[in-house]
Amino acid sequence: MSFMTTTFVIEAMAAANAQLHWKRREQEEINDSDSSSDYSDDEVVIRGRSEPVETQPILSVQRAANIDHFDIVERVEMGQMASMFFNKVGVNMFYICLIVYLYGDLAIYAAAVPVSLMEVACGNHSCSAGSVKYNDTESCWGPVRRKDAYRVFLVTFTLLLGPFTFFNAQKTKYLQILTSLMRWIAFTMMIILALIRIGKGHSEGHPPVAQISGVPNLFGVCVYSFMCQHSLPSLVTPISNKQRMSALVMADYILILCFYSLLSLTAIFCFDSSLLRDMYTLNFTDNCDVLSIPVLRYFLGLFPVFTISTNFPIIAVTLRNNWKTLFHRDGGTYPWVVDRIVFPLITLVPPIIVAFCTHDLESLVGITGAYAGTGIQYIIPAFLVYFSRCHLEPVLGRDAVNKHRSPFHHTFWVWFVILWATFCLMFVTANIVLTDAKN
Repeated sequence: MSFMTTTFVIEAMAAANAQLHWKRREQEEINDSDSSSDYSDDEVVIRGRSEPVETQPILSVQRAANIDHFDIVERVEMGQMASMFFNKVGVNMFYICLIVYLYGDLAIYAAAVPVSLMEVACGNHSCSAGSVKYNDTESCWGPVRRKDAYRVFLVTFTLLLGPFTFFNAQKTKYLQILTSLMRWIAFTMMIILALIRIGKGHSEGHPPVAQISGVPNLFGVCVYSFMCQHSLPSLVTPISNKQRMSALVMADYILILCFYSLLSLTAIFCFDSSLLRDMYTLNFTDNCDVLSIPVLRYFLGLFPVFTISTNFPIIAVTLRNNWKTLFHRDGGTYPWVVDRIVFPLITLVPPIIVAFCTHDLESLVGITGAYAGTGIQYIIPAFLVYFSRCHLEPVLGRDAVNKHRSPFHHTFWVWFVILWATFCLMFVTANIVLTDAKN
C-alpha cells in the first residue's frame, strides 16, 4: 500500500512540474507578444478593461509539443503541490495533518532518548540478572526512582536540544552521514547477534502463530515504518535517470520489507516476548548471553541517543516552519516576538509535555502512525494524484501522457486507497475504545 501511494506522489510531482513548465512558457509567450506589439493598435476595450486580442499565439502549442512537460526537474514539495491542486480548505487540512504527524515524531523522540539513558544508567549491566523488565517505581540511585531518573534525563534533553528550535538547522550533511552509518552498524549487529543466539539453541522466544489483538497497533507501526512520502521530492528530484523510477522504488520497498522482517523475526524468536522492550536496542544491554562485550552493549544501549538527538532539531525546525506557513498571509510578516518566541514554543512545549506524561513508545508510535501517518501516507497522496489529473487534463488535453504515471493509474486504485485508510482508521479506533473500556 505504501508503494502504491509512493507512485501516486511521484506522478503528482511530474504533474506539478508539467503545470509549472506550462505556466512559465505561457508567460514567456505573453511577454514576447507584449514586447513585439503596439498596444495602441492591438488592444480592444472590453467593458472598460484593455486586454490583448490574443494572449497565447496559436503556434505556442505546437512549439511546446516537442518538450516533455513531465520531466521532474524542479523539487516541488508536498505543501507546494497541495497549494497547486487543493482548495484553501484542502491546503489547511494538509498542513494540520503534517503538523500533527511531526508533533507525534517529536514526542516519540523526546521519550526515546530519556528512556535509553534511564535504562543504561539504572539497568543491571553485571550480567548476573539476565533479561529483566523493571518497573518505573523501582529504585535507580538510592531514593531516586527510575521514573524520576527518566524525568531528569528528559529535562536535560530539553535544555540541551530545545534551544535549536529557536534557530535554523543547516549544514547537517556530515552529521546525517555519520548517523546513517551508525544505524547500519547497529541494525546489522542486532540481526547477527540474534541469529547467533538462535543458532546456538539459546533462544527464549516461543511466539504464537498469530495474535489478532496486535494487528491494530501493527497497522500504525507499519505506517510509521514505511513513511517516506513527505520526503519523496528531496529523494527523487536529484536522480538523473528517472526512466525506471517505479522499478527502482519497488526494489527499494522489497529490500526494506526484507530488512524489517529479518529484524522482527529474529527478535521474536531470540527473546521472550513478555520481556521484549519497546526500544529494541535495550534487549542487548543487560544480557551477556546475547552480547558479552561491555563496550558494544553500551553502544547499542546509547545508539538511539546519538541518532535521535541529531534528528530532533531538524524535525523541530520543520514543524516550526510549517506552523508559520499555515498562518502566513500574502504580504504579511510576523512580529519578532511571534516569529522568534511564540512559534518555537508552540513547537517545543506540547511534545515535551506528552513525553513527561508517558514513555510508552509502542502506543506513541502506533497512534502517530495510525492517525496522522495515515493522512500523509494514504489520503493526501491519493487526493494529490486525483486532483493533479483533473487540473492537467483541460490544459494539456487527454492525449498528454505522464511518463511517470503510476502503474495503479486507474481511478479505482485512488478510491481503494481511501477506503483502505478509512477502514483501518475505524479498526484502530474501535480497538483503542474497546481496550480502554476493558481497563
